[in-house]
Amino acid sequence: MDYAKKIKELREMMLLSQTEFAELLCVSFATVNRWENGKTIPTIKSKRKLKELFSKYEVE
Repeated sequence: MDYAKKIKELREMMLLSQTEFAELLCVSFATVNRWENGKTIPTIKSKRKLKELFSKYEVE
């Protein structure tokens, strides 16, 4: 899965900045930035939160 592309797409669909998205997920801005740039991938805990958002916003 291309996490970088999917996470950015989800965030943009929600009309959130990286900072706002980070606050929603209880992570730092830098973490979201690294995810979107493909430097790191989300932890299992973050993946669970993202999964809920992906299903809510129907991102595949």
